[in-house]
Amino acid sequence: MSPPIIRNFSIIAHIDHGKSTLADRLLQSTRAVSDREARQQLLDSMDLERERGITIKASAVTVRHMIDGQEYMLNFIDTPGHVDFSYEVSRALTACEGAVLVVDSTQGVEAQTVANAYLAVENELEIISVVNKIDLPAAQPDEVAMEVESVFGFAAEDCIYCSAKTGEGIAELLEAICTRLPGPRAPETDKARALIFDSHYDDYRGVIIYIRVFDGELNVGDKIRMMGTGRTYAVTELGKYTPKPTKVNRLGPGETGYLIASIKTLKDVRVGDTITSDVHPAAEPLPGYEEPRQMVFCDFYPATTTDKKGGDFEELREAMDRLSLNDASFTFNPVHSEALGFGFRCGFLGLLHMDIIQERLEREGGVEIVQTAPTVTYELLTTDGNTLEITNPADLPDPSIWRELREPIVKIELIVPKEYIGDIMQLCGNRRGRFISQQMVSESRQILVYEIPLGEIIYDFYDKLKGLTRGYATMDYEITGFRTDRLVKVDILINGEPVEALALICHKETADKRGRLLLTKLRKEIPRHQFEIPLQAAIGGKIIARETIKAVRKNVTAKCYGGDVTRKRKLLEKQKEGKKRMKSVGSVEIPQEAFMAVLDQSE
Repeated sequence: MSPPIIRNFSIIAHIDHGKSTLADRLLQSTRAVSDREARQQLLDSMDLERERGITIKASAVTVRHMIDGQEYMLNFIDTPGHVDFSYEVSRALTACEGAVLVVDSTQGVEAQTVANAYLAVENELEIISVVNKIDLPAAQPDEVAMEVESVFGFAAEDCIYCSAKTGEGIAELLEAICTRLPGPRAPETDKARALIFDSHYDDYRGVIIYIRVFDGELNVGDKIRMMGTGRTYAVTELGKYTPKPTKVNRLGPGETGYLIASIKTLKDVRVGDTITSDVHPAAEPLPGYEEPRQMVFCDFYPATTTDKKGGDFEELREAMDRLSLNDASFTFNPVHSEALGFGFRCGFLGLLHMDIIQERLEREGGVEIVQTAPTVTYELLTTDGNTLEITNPADLPDPSIWRELREPIVKIELIVPKEYIGDIMQLCGNRRGRFISQQMVSESRQILVYEIPLGEIIYDFYDKLKGLTRGYATMDYEITGFRTDRLVKVDILINGEPVEALALICHKETADKRGRLLLTKLRKEIPRHQFEIPLQAAIGGKIIARETIKAVRKNVTAKCYGGDVTRKRKLLEKQKEGKKRMKSVGSVEIPQEAFMAVLDQSE
């Protein structure tokens, strides 16, 4: 029999359009898993993925399929759909020659569909359009196929109609994958070159690297070299996920698989690096990836318990070290706060990524966390011409030593039903958005493109968008650069002491309103103490807003009835002195809810 023909492709789509279910059906149809072994979201191995019903990590699988007596080796990657994990999608697409673009027949083309399709086009991949969920009563496959044609220019008649749930249309899809997608490119050199597109840490076998071989071949026992870091290792195991790990002795050109070489830490492996032979190395590495750039930052502190003031810092550090082994896209550095003690400044790709990391730390690490409000990265141009990155408002130096402060700007694509366009335009205008363009998707929906500062959308923009459109609008964004604006740092003082974790950077025009709103919320969240607590918002030395938390009062004159008024006065003066002394030494306990109050911008 002739050797199998290789096809490498990714499954891409918006959230909840059926990628993982389609991957399950492909595994069943190619007999990679039996009907007894099959279960929903088979490739989503993480508990969080199964609970939330979303894919967080891309999964690479190899299956075999026969058409007219010819065997095909299909290497496919099931990718996440959420905007925070789009770097996973871009990495997966680099390892492929084709993409299966899945569109829900009840929802139509949505924001992440557009973003992922353009990513595939940029990577010059052949795209097969699939209209999924045709078994649902509300399905409109013909209308959705026309939408795909009007937005992307892919012919509507070339769309494959299928139902990943019932298995209808899966045979036609498999045939299209085998016949319409191109094979791997011809090797450019006989020297081994393989691209690392993902990696994770295993407690027993060390780092497991996912690779796509482009040139030459890799064999068990070969001595390999990482071209980026220059480190050398001996290959102890090669294999493929089918979807169970299956050992093989060699991986040839065009094949994907995993590699184990007794690598101890994930820091020794860089995603996007090229693996080559140490004995006969290749001259040039393969083009890799851009490093994922963290854009949202917040502080994690160990929660204070009754027996531990300041929580367990070392326990939190160990939990973060363990988690960073399986997720290299989040960063953490130690910080210290007067109010909260020792903790970590963490960087994330987006708000969902932050939420997932916090939940994994609490579950897998067994630590309780106090989290501060997220902030974005700012660029600071100093008077001597240097450019600094500011990830924490508390780190912003004195205004006299800097010339301008730049904020990150995102290009945001919103797909909106046309009856809500006015409301959404007003929402974007309120968030300092700049209108770019408008395009028809279908008779009932349009794409709006805006430029908005990232700091204006990371808090509650998505919730507002869903609320205004009854859940029908979708959004996707990408960071386009930094822009100068009239930005100021607002300090929050509690009992006269600035709390760094509550400081924020905002536009000068909205600073008064934001400061007053925040103090009103803090007044409700911070419990009353035995002494009066002033809350103040300040820009530099100027107080722009103030609220007061009244003291809890004990009626010391309750037992005094009748008699001389000086006796009552003496008791009240004594109480006043005690409160004054208590205020000078007393500390204000700030609950977690107070830090999260910074998030909510609603009235």
